[in-house]
Amino acid sequence: MPRRLRTDIPGPDWRVGLEALRDPGPGGLFAPRLSRPLALIVDVGFGRGELLLALARSEPERAYLGIEYSWKRVLKMTRRLAKTEIDNVRLVAASAEEGVAELAPGSVAGFWVNFPDPWPKKRHHRRRLLQPDFVRALAVRLMAGGFLEVATDHEEYALAIHEVLAAEPLLENRCAPDAFRRTPPPRAPTAYELEWQALGRAAHYFSYQKVRGPAPE
Repeated sequence: MPRRLRTDIPGPDWRVGLEALRDPGPGGLFAPRLSRPLALIVDVGFGRGELLLALARSEPERAYLGIEYSWKRVLKMTRRLAKTEIDNVRLVAASAEEGVAELAPGSVAGFWVNFPDPWPKKRHHRRRLLQPDFVRALAVRLMAGGFLEVATDHEEYALAIHEVLAAEPLLENRCAPDAFRRTPPPRAPTAYELEWQALGRAAHYFSYQKVRGPAPE
């Protein structure tokens, strides 16, 4: 018999609707103690929330927004946050495309896209998140010098991600001349990553930033 999903929130409820990203916008959603202008970091598809929680704890002066399509995962993360003193995280139950579309251009200091679904079957490739239009949407919403960190453990998807990211003129590769790194960025690993590392599975870590000057032709 499946375990019943608990819906009570034992503390603050940090969920917000899509409309809150427009009015008052991220700047009005977070505690006044956070420095201004707001350094907003967005975790796209946060899943079980391990990365989001670790980042928010390690950088309490930054604002963190988690976007996740699964309302059950959003609910579970809401309950986890409610049991902590963390107040620099807001959660949105929406698709990645919907959530990012509501953010203002140039308003985001960094995006994390950690192990998105690779949709390995060829007929499902169109469902992959990191398509040219979505990468352009991310780049437009980054401030100059803002970062985009992407990770995948799927070899073929990594090649596709490289093609899409390298083709976006608003982004520049921080791993150049390499396409990606094999070592993760300085952050806490997720449980899945630790399992993969124990099995000897290689991962691909992409690191890009928004160009600071005019975009190249």
